[in-house]
Amino acid sequence: MNTLYIVYQLLIAIPIFLVLTILTAIITIVGCFFGNGNVWGYYPGKIWSKLTCWVYLLPVRVSGREHLVSGESYVFVVNHQGAFDIFLIYGFLHRNFKWMMKKGLRKLPFVGKACEAAGHIFVDKSSPQRIKNTILQAEQTLKKGVSLVVFPEGERSKDGALHTFKRGAFQLADELRLSVVPITIEGSYKVLSRGKLLATWSPLKVTIHPPIPPLAESGAENLKYLSNKSYEIISHSLK
Repeated sequence: MNTLYIVYQLLIAIPIFLVLTILTAIITIVGCFFGNGNVWGYYPGKIWSKLTCWVYLLPVRVSGREHLVSGESYVFVVNHQGAFDIFLIYGFLHRNFKWMMKKGLRKLPFVGKACEAAGHIFVDKSSPQRIKNTILQAEQTLKKGVSLVVFPEGERSKDGALHTFKRGAFQLADELRLSVVPITIEGSYKVLSRGKLLATWSPLKVTIHPPIPPLAESGAENLKYLSNKSYEIISHSLK
C-alpha cells in the first residue's frame, strides 16, 4: 500500500500540487492587485488547500466550528506538526484570516509574493520599531471578522510533541483585547513531518476549541494566562 502511494505521489499528486500552487499564487497576486484583498487573499488559498488534501487522498475530520461567533475576530493558535497543517487551517477552518509568519517565507518563489499580496503578516524582529510595525499591521488587519492564525511554537515540531509557546500571538491578543482560540491538529506529523519529501497516508483531524476571552486587566498576567491556558488545552487534546 505504501509503495503504491509513493508511486501515486510521484506520478500524479506532486505534479498536480505544483500546478495548483503556481496557479493559486498567480490568481491571488492578480486578484489582490485589482480586487478586495480579503476575498482574493483567502478563497483561492482555501480552494488550493482543500484540493491538495483531496489530491493526496487524505481524509480530514473537523470538529468545534460551532464554538466560533460569525463576524468576530480571533487569534487562532495552532500546534505545528507538519507541512499539511497549512492546508488543514486554510482549507477547513472556514474563517477569513491572515497568517502571521516568518519574514524569510517572503522569499519563497510564487508563494512569498502571493502571501505579501494577500496581506499576511511577516514578523520582523530586527528592531523595536519593526516589531511595533508588525503590531500596527495586525491592528489594521483584524477588523470586520478577519482573524489571525499563528503557530506559537514558531516552527514545525521535530518529534511530533508539543513544544514551548512563544509569546507573540498572546501579546497581540492582549493588546488588541481579542479572544484566543486554541486549535489541535492530529495526524499531520505522520503525513509529512519536518525533513520528509514524500507523504505517508494517514487520517487528519482538526479540533477547534472554545475561545478563551482575555482577562479584564491587560498586561503580563493576561498574556501568561492566555498562553498557559492555550498550551494546556492543546496538550490535553493531544494526550
